[in-house]
Amino acid sequence: MTTRVKIAAVGDILMWRRQIASARVGNSNRYSFDNMFGAVAPYLRSADLTIGNLETTLSGRESQYERRNPKTGWPMFNCPDELAAALKRVGFNVLTTANNHCMDRGVRGLVRTLHVLDRHHLPHTGTFRNRQAAQTPLIKIVKGIKFGILAYTYGTNRIPVPQSKPWLVNRIQKPKILRDLKALRPKVDVIIVALHFGQEFKRYPNASQRSLVKTMFQQGADIILGAHPHVLQPMAFQHTSGTGPGLKKKFVIYSLGNFISDRMLNNIHADSGVILNINIQKNDQGEVSITHVNYIPTWVHQRVVKGKPRFRVLPIRRFLRNSNASLSAEARRTMRRVWKNTTSHLRGKPL
Repeated sequence: MTTRVKIAAVGDILMWRRQIASARVGNSNRYSFDNMFGAVAPYLRSADLTIGNLETTLSGRESQYERRNPKTGWPMFNCPDELAAALKRVGFNVLTTANNHCMDRGVRGLVRTLHVLDRHHLPHTGTFRNRQAAQTPLIKIVKGIKFGILAYTYGTNRIPVPQSKPWLVNRIQKPKILRDLKALRPKVDVIIVALHFGQEFKRYPNASQRSLVKTMFQQGADIILGAHPHVLQPMAFQHTSGTGPGLKKKFVIYSLGNFISDRMLNNIHADSGVILNINIQKNDQGEVSITHVNYIPTWVHQRVVKGKPRFRVLPIRRFLRNSNASLSAEARRTMRRVWKNTTSHLRGKPL
């Protein structure tokens, strides 16, 4: 009997100050994020395994959720816990937490984030509360196919991880990654690796990214999901000679772009991303393969409703085809531009 599984993956889930303020319910201390994802929820829920990169902490209530690091000037993120509940409701099954903002509220914030995700039954990987958890890979069994999921980040924005607890954050260190791949490979059918790497706002991968991906494919990784540049970077297949570990046809997208964010540096490319769909098949002989890859271009629509900014992720094609959608002429022009940018840049098949 042939088994088929659809994976959906998105890039950075960012929550800036204005986004959090827009989610506040009246003048209360409650927040609702569901409307931000309502238009794309059907696509997230339709997959058998949906993965996203949580690029904020869930460190508890604060009067100021977005701060600036006094030493670097870089933003430091925290978000109300209601975000986790919303992500669960709209269809996410796994969140990766290894990124440059995972230490934004220190060890306490990192650990609390994991507790909140656990409370909402959201499996996670990339950051860990203890050594044992760090040594236990995340394995998801979907329709009998075993998926191993790993996640690593290039750094933590110069916020140090305590030397006594290096296992808190998976760093991109080639020897460790290769050890993890070697240990995980016999236990699963497919290895998915989320890499937080590359250069911000660069639309093409650099030599370091390409070299790391090549090595990881040779050592057993099957699917690599890139994040961090905040803009889309190309995707590609790689066919092995048939002698290496893992699938014979492997896949990488160097950056999935931003899934949701406020406008960054007035860069239109940072308002867009994709819901990537990867179809996996396991045949009667137990052979597993990637059968098809496509994507849904998305755009973060910002508008003002009753004097308050609102943010929502839109599936571009569906909204452009709907003449009754509440979009201004300017928004439609922008969406057409984003659609053209996305499809020409990725050169794959969009939905």
